[in-house]
Amino acid sequence: MGTSTAYGGPGGRTPLVPSWLGDTGGGDSTAAPGDGAGPDGQPPADGAAPPAPPNRPSLPRTADPQRFSGARSSFTRFAGSGGNDRASLGRAVSRYVSTSAGGSRQAAQRMGASRGAGVRLLGFLSDAQARGVREALRALDLESLAGRPITEIFVGLADYICPGAGTVDEGIAREAYIETIIELASEGLTDLTTFTPDQMQTVFELYATHAIEARICNDIGTKTVTMPTDAQAAHRVEQQLRDFIRGGVSDALTRARAETPNLTPERIQGFVDAVYESAFAILQTLGDAEANQ
Repeated sequence: MGTSTAYGGPGGRTPLVPSWLGDTGGGDSTAAPGDGAGPDGQPPADGAAPPAPPNRPSLPRTADPQRFSGARSSFTRFAGSGGNDRASLGRAVSRYVSTSAGGSRQAAQRMGASRGAGVRLLGFLSDAQARGVREALRALDLESLAGRPITEIFVGLADYICPGAGTVDEGIAREAYIETIIELASEGLTDLTTFTPDQMQTVFELYATHAIEARICNDIGTKTVTMPTDAQAAHRVEQQLRDFIRGGVSDALTRARAETPNLTPERIQGFVDAVYESAFAILQTLGDAEANQ
């Protein structure tokens, strides 16, 4: 400013090292603030050890991008045979479980949204059997569906059974549910009010089969697999894969029902998890048997 005078520097002597850093004479030095030696950067008192560094979780290993290649190659050979090369089908499924997914437990864990949907599906069916369809629907604010055809009831339940389809996992769960609805009539499942325990679990068997099929096909990338140009051959490939998976799911359900004969609401989650894990283990065993014939 016009009234300011020139700054002539600090008056007197200003030491190069401020006094608050401690005595610099005699060659002794103290720990600088923030050196991590102790609280407030000071050395720990009485010779105490410095605090241990915080535990940080290790980074997960990067998944092998080629882990699906073996299953994909085997499935390509199976598709190319028009469904006749059963050994390649077995090899594809076995390699998917053992190598691509890392075992039956890890394969089941990949079914996150489908496991949740299976729990809600079985929960509703169990409630409908115990209290009646109308009461089960009323609990979900869907009483207006009572008395409607079974396909309409299941369509109305879609957003409850499969909430959301924003991720691949959620999309697989919803796709499997839609495929299940389509097959209800062909399985003779037409009257929800007269469902038996066997029919209730047939619905879940259909759902789990479609969910596992969609998961495998999505993972190995069937869009990169050349399917037969003949429509009947292509259908035979798809149907044989589905039947193969359903056989494993059916065996897993039989085992789970023997272990959990009374399916209470508290046991449904464990029941569903056990079925998926057991199904993948059985599929690996069946696949190995087919491959070795």
